[in-house]
Amino acid sequence: MFVEQRIYSLVPGGTAEYIQVYEACGRAVQERILGPMLGYYTRDIGELNQLVYFWQFTSMDERTRRRNALMADAEFKVFRSKIRHLVVRQENTLLVPASAPQKETP
Repeated sequence: MFVEQRIYSLVPGGTAEYIQVYEACGRAVQERILGPMLGYYTRDIGELNQLVYFWQFTSMDERTRRRNALMADAEFKVFRSKIRHLVVRQENTLLVPASAPQKETP
């Protein structure tokens, strides 16, 4: 299992509009295809006008398959066309577990 971190840098003042459009027509299609999102966040300190998303995948093959399906989806293409003017830069990082989860002892 690994976590994908995606950072979207937006035009100054574009965060509220992006979130409004995302909740209206982007999130549902993403979660339908990518699976439940671990969460998405805005930054309060540091570089502002950013959204940070976290997605979980069991393998790179699963991620590739799901991301390809997302990029081919007509609903997602509509969403992307509605927010394209707000996105300045995208970053992507894959986070791997530092160690296996420890089991709780009774």
